[in-house]
Amino acid sequence: MPTLPVTRSQVRLLMDPHRLIAKPYIPEEDGGGGNVRVDRLVHRVLALPPAEVTDTLEELRERFGERHVDLDEVFTHGFLAVAHLVPDVTGLPDDMRRLIGAYFVHEYSLEGAALTNPSIVPDLDQTGVPVGSLRVIISLRAVGEGHISSVEFRTGMVGPNGDIDVAAAGPPITGFRQSPIFDRALFTAKLTDMGATNDLVYRVLVNLEDRFTMADLDAALTNLGSHEASANAVHHVTQVMHWLASSNYELAFPPESEVSQRVLFPHGPTESRGMEDARLVRFVQPDGTIVYYATYTAYDGFNILPQLIETTDFLAFRIATLNGPAAVNKGIGIFPRHIAGRYAALARCDGESNFLMLSDHIRFWHDAEQIQMPTRPWELMQIGNAGAPLETEAGWLVVTHGVGPMRQYALGAILLDIDDPCRVIGHLSEPLLVPNEDERNGYVPNVVYSCGSLIHGNRLVIAYGASDTSTTFATVPVDALLEELT
Repeated sequence: MPTLPVTRSQVRLLMDPHRLIAKPYIPEEDGGGGNVRVDRLVHRVLALPPAEVTDTLEELRERFGERHVDLDEVFTHGFLAVAHLVPDVTGLPDDMRRLIGAYFVHEYSLEGAALTNPSIVPDLDQTGVPVGSLRVIISLRAVGEGHISSVEFRTGMVGPNGDIDVAAAGPPITGFRQSPIFDRALFTAKLTDMGATNDLVYRVLVNLEDRFTMADLDAALTNLGSHEASANAVHHVTQVMHWLASSNYELAFPPESEVSQRVLFPHGPTESRGMEDARLVRFVQPDGTIVYYATYTAYDGFNILPQLIETTDFLAFRIATLNGPAAVNKGIGIFPRHIAGRYAALARCDGESNFLMLSDHIRFWHDAEQIQMPTRPWELMQIGNAGAPLETEAGWLVVTHGVGPMRQYALGAILLDIDDPCRVIGHLSEPLLVPNEDERNGYVPNVVYSCGSLIHGNRLVIAYGASDTSTTFATVPVDALLEELT
């Protein structure tokens, strides 16, 4: 059991089923193929008498109007998803468009199942913060219907003694998806990494500028039809290149929105079934500028893939695929600055042990060296980092997680050499934190799991999830922890 003085916070963030968004709802096909069922539904709505259209819309507005900022806009987005199946769409009255759209959207409770697995970083803006306190941003894994995960944020304040206060969240918004400007060299490298390059792919790439848009890619793909290639081959290349381009995108939010309103909901094909366990880090560039990175696990229902979130202001986000043979499995934790002029990260490349990765580019990870294997009874199943390493005078402090008998998750800690983080200086012989009786029961019992901590004053502040259900915090004196590790 833990021997270090760990203080648990009384603050607990629980799932709130009232945090709703509206998302597309396209009924599944019934075996007819194509869009037969959707087409039938559209024609049923079109057959309604005008009075019934008006009455139904009025009832919808009365029932759902207070739950969404602009309900008519929600309905319009739903209509756009099926507009290509609507006959004589140009002459269709606005109310009919909205009612058709209402059948193709539904409310989704972001936190209907859980709010868990947090990370915590200092906010860039510390204006007006009381002396001895620190404004923070917390990322959270929100889990809703179908076990689909998204990334939410909260803001808060850590006091001089490590006490934490978390502000209430505003109404959620999912932002505006934008296609970025692609870098042809990076795009080519990822295709090569995927083993997806061939003559047809190179024919597309040679027709692209060094910087290109999705429209440029579509135009280059259209030109494939003029080459002597089978329709199946052209279709496959088109699918692969669209998949990769769609997996890299940008999200923008209204400037007047609050950080706690902004939700990173799955938009790309790699993450269609969830964005899991974001590990935030406040990264200091060599020139002193600050950028926030977060690695997360993208899940499409069959495969997992580590991906990267990048932002400087939590207002605009860049989502990108990670590349290279070392960018595999879950739980990559990026160091908060360069090590010997290179990016560094911890990873669990084999699914069981901690590895150190070094790279010249934040999105490319080719080499990894094992630095720690499971050795203690509470971590023999597997170990991994629990977020970005934290810099101290004694070395890099890394909160870890370990899985032991009965699949119990516990948090531990290791200390890495400040200049040579391949070298483990210390390793706690006992867990730092194990689930207490209040934390043992939940969606996944007997789990404490963290995606990031921070040091404030002499306190290590750990943000952690309890049994994949709720989120809370704990603090540990840094000097006592380092003494134990050294």
